[in-house]
Amino acid sequence: MPASTRHHRALAVLVHCLGILAAVPALPGSAAAQQPAPHTAATAPASGQPSAPASEEPDRPSAPPALPTPTRAAVPPPKPPITVQVAPENTSAPRYRIQVRNDGDRPVATTVRQELPPGSSPTSITDGGRPSRHGGATGTAVTWNLRVPARSTTTLRTAITAPPDQSLTAPACAFATGGERPYDCATATWQPASAPAAGEPEPPVWRRPAALLTGLSGFAALAVGGWWTWQRRRPTKLTPPGRGGRGTVYPRPAAPAAPLRRRRPSTWLLVPVAAVVLAGTTGTATWTATQKAADVDTDSHPTSGAWIGTGAAGGLGEPLRETAFEFTVYRISCRPAPQARQCAATVGVRNLTPEQQSWHGSLQRAYLADGNFASTDEEKTRRANQGRDVFAKPLAGGSRMVLPLVFTVQGRQPPTQLELRSGVFSAGVRVYVP
Repeated sequence: MPASTRHHRALAVLVHCLGILAAVPALPGSAAAQQPAPHTAATAPASGQPSAPASEEPDRPSAPPALPTPTRAAVPPPKPPITVQVAPENTSAPRYRIQVRNDGDRPVATTVRQELPPGSSPTSITDGGRPSRHGGATGTAVTWNLRVPARSTTTLRTAITAPPDQSLTAPACAFATGGERPYDCATATWQPASAPAAGEPEPPVWRRPAALLTGLSGFAALAVGGWWTWQRRRPTKLTPPGRGGRGTVYPRPAAPAAPLRRRRPSTWLLVPVAAVVLAGTTGTATWTATQKAADVDTDSHPTSGAWIGTGAAGGLGEPLRETAFEFTVYRISCRPAPQARQCAATVGVRNLTPEQQSWHGSLQRAYLADGNFASTDEEKTRRANQGRDVFAKPLAGGSRMVLPLVFTVQGRQPPTQLELRSGVFSAGVRVYVP
């Protein structure tokens, strides 16, 4: 037997023996020796002495769980005691219907405010409402102090002036009495009853380069095709056979006819047609690119870090959607102060995704006219929400909440726009403040 084979067999025997020695502690005999232990523990209570729970072996650490512990799902915010619905009425002048409902078993005192668009003024207010101006904004608000009975709905109506053929958005919120904490908010947009203005008429055909080039290209292609078809179907002129001279017995052999050559279009015709087609294609592409470039809004302000989703911009009361959230700013008011001012924005946040989403106060910003911005003052925001940190827990999927966000800005001028986003890489939304 070769030496290499003997060495391999010896090594295999050694490894086999080591495996048997390692498996000895796990044999059924050692497990059977520990079977009487539960019987002894079961009979211990019969003697009247309480049995202590079995302690884990100190020399054997506990194994980690096979699966990670799932995180606790976010709980949707509770339903507010007061809910608000706003709807426009189908009238020639802007009119709104506000329904304030109390679903609880006790009457609730609340303050209802409706923000009116800039440049408008109320002409009719029901149920004791009064117009007022809040600091830091040019718009006018209508305020009601109500006590809504249990299981009932109170309907309010307002009528305002408006420029002709212009849609107006007027949000309304119900607040706790004597504070800025909102119960619920809603918004509605009144549309003028007149037919929308007709768009700019299209220019005639001879003023549209794309149509002209397309027509010329088609006409040239049809002309070439027709000429080529006519040439193919044109009968070929036959050469008559040669005639023999007088007095000859045998006819002359016919002269060999020249082989017919296939007709091809002239180069002087192909080159202009190809040039016309190329010019038409280039002109159409150039005109399309010019139209798309003209549609770009050069006055819009891009959001920083807009890597996911498409940004949106609008005014107060307009729902604006981004990647995960739908933001609606219903109201913003600033308290007068010599230096730093506190501006409270009533914001509605809706999670559009089925998963829970987190958001952060440092990503919510208020921009001033000079370009400077201020992030959310989280301490003041927590105080305005009665000590609740609105950024500590994620927002449950499909849920909505209305809350105040407080910004501390420098100077006497109020913010001109708010930037709200769900994440660092989200496009976010911009809300222009009048």
